[in-house]
Formats: sequence, structure tokens, C-alpha cells
Amino acid sequence: MGGSIRMKVLVTGGAGYIGSHTCVSLMSAGYEVAVLDNLSNGHFEAVLRAQQLSGHSLRFYNADLRDKADVEKVFYAFQPEAVIHFAALKSVEESIREPLLYYESNVAGSVILLQVMSEYKVKQLVFSSTANVYGHALDVPISEDSHIAPTNPYGRSKAMIEQILSDIVASEADWRVARLRYFNPMGAHPSGIIGEDPRGVPSNLPPYIAQVALGRRSQLQIFGGDYDTPDGTGVRDYIHVVDLAEGHVAALNYLTNNMGLVTANLGTGRGYSVLEMVKAFERVSGHPIPYRIVGRRSGDVAKSYAATNKAEKLFAWKARFGLDDMCRDAWRWQVMNPSGYSRNN
Repeated sequence: MGGSIRMKVLVTGGAGYIGSHTCVSLMSAGYEVAVLDNLSNGHFEAVLRAQQLSGHSLRFYNADLRDKADVEKVFYAFQPEAVIHFAALKSVEESIREPLLYYESNVAGSVILLQVMSEYKVKQLVFSSTANVYGHALDVPISEDSHIAPTNPYGRSKAMIEQILSDIVASEADWRVARLRYFNPMGAHPSGIIGEDPRGVPSNLPPYIAQVALGRRSQLQIFGGDYDTPDGTGVRDYIHVVDLAEGHVAALNYLTNNMGLVTANLGTGRGYSVLEMVKAFERVSGHPIPYRIVGRRSGDVAKSYAATNKAEKLFAWKARFGLDDMCRDAWRWQVMNPSGYSRNN
């Protein structure tokens, strides 16, 4: 951001994994940042460390999007000019067990946020969506034009919010909205100071592998070894969380100069198999990763990776980090923070 004017950006869910890295990128780019988070998934320590990394301070509001009065207080106090909206529950498995919780938290919370944005005439929004909205996409790479057919309540909650945003932009021409569908975030800030700290058993592959390498877990279960892929294990598009954070800043910059709605994938455009991930982690950590191949999980597809040309063209953004970089940074975070953000590291 050039000049002395610093745009004020509210980051919902800014104490979370992707949110905290995005706060670092925003502050480093010259934005003035506030975080709204109820700390159900996030960590206040991540906010403190994001400030340390960027050399800038931010405002923190412990609030829940489902409480409209609280959200209004945040808008009144901070007077944001734009919002980056991460705040959401994000476990596929939990969403299947507790769909109402996901629709209430993700969809109803987003509706309240949008109502307050409208009241305060804040009409610039970057929305954290997911490749999960594509469901079982059969053609790879997956483009933004692929059919939207999520297969679980988490994905459906994100698709519903996407539809709401589309309807808002159709009804009011002065909105500026980016819907970012991202693939599989992993890694950590290269400093090892902030990273992914899942509560309980990790539900995604990279932190689970890191915990096996560290000895916190005995072995990795690989679901399916008979897919139509080079080594039989599932192939996914993994993207470094710092690349992802930079993608949000690039989208925000784009919206500053462009009205309307834009939808873009954020990924690397190539897939890595589970076994490639295991071998890369063994290389960077120097530790063996014991694993056992078990049956396929219901609903998993053989291959999923992004078509990324739209984000590259519109946002002038491209993922920079490769698989070894992602694994190295994830491992550094794990070694430096064996208990995550907890005080007894």
C-alpha cells in the first residue's frame, strides 16, 4: 500500500491457522488490522505472535459472529473499510455428526456479518471458501467453472455462503467480493513462530504426519492404496499457508480497483500423493514415518488439484513454495512448538 493512507481491514477468524498468517501478510503490506475471533478454533497466542512477526500491532476483539450486538460493537469501534472472512467451523467429519451446528455457525454467522457490513456500508469482502464445494469433481485440474456439488454439511455451508454473496452482488452493484476456493493448506511461517495447531486429533494429513515424525503419534493410517494414481494413494493439491495468505492480500488489492464478484481457486496447480508427502516429510525431518495402508474412506476421490490460471491472471499471484518447503516449515513449527501454542512448550 503506497502513501500514508492505511486501509482498515477486519479479519474474522484471525486467530486461526490461515487467519493469523494472513494478518502477518496484511500488516507487512501496510494494512491496519483488527481481528474478530471467539477462540473456538483459534489461539490468542497466534495473534500476539503475528504482531511480533510483522512488527505492527493490531486490535483484537473476542466476539462471536452469531451475536449481532457484539459484531456491531466491533464495527463501531474499529470502523473497518474491508473484511476478510475466515471465521467458520471446518471439520468435515464433525459437520456430518452435527450439521445444525455448522449451518448455525457458518451460514447464520455469515448472514449476521453481512447485515452489519451493509449497515456500516462496508462493501469490500474476501471470503474464505473451499475446494470442498466442488465435491467429487471428475476432471482435473478443477476449474472455477466446475459443477458445485458439495458432499457434506461443511462444504454445503460454504456453498450456501457463496450463493448468498452472489445474490448480494446481484442486488447491489457497489459490492466488491472475492470468493477464494482453496485446496489443502499446509506448512507454517518460515520463522516457526506461527503454524497449525489443531485441537485434538488432526483431521488433515500434514499435521498428523508431523506428529508421527515427532513421536506424538505411533503411525499414520493411509486411506486407500489402490487408486488410479502413480503409487495408488490419493493425490491432492497442497498449498503453503504463506502463499495462501499472500493470495488473500492480492485479492484484497484487486477488489480495491474492481467492482462486483470474482471467484478464484488458490492452489499450486499440481498434486502430490500421500506417499510423496510421507517421503518428503522423512527427508526434511530425518525421521521415519511409520504408516499402514487401510481401506478407502467413503467419498474420497483419487485426484484433486486446482486450475490456478484465473488467480494468476486477475490477482498477479502465484504459489511460490514447493512440497519440500511446505514440509520443512511444518516440521520447523512442530519442533519449535511441540505442544502447539500451549504455555508448556
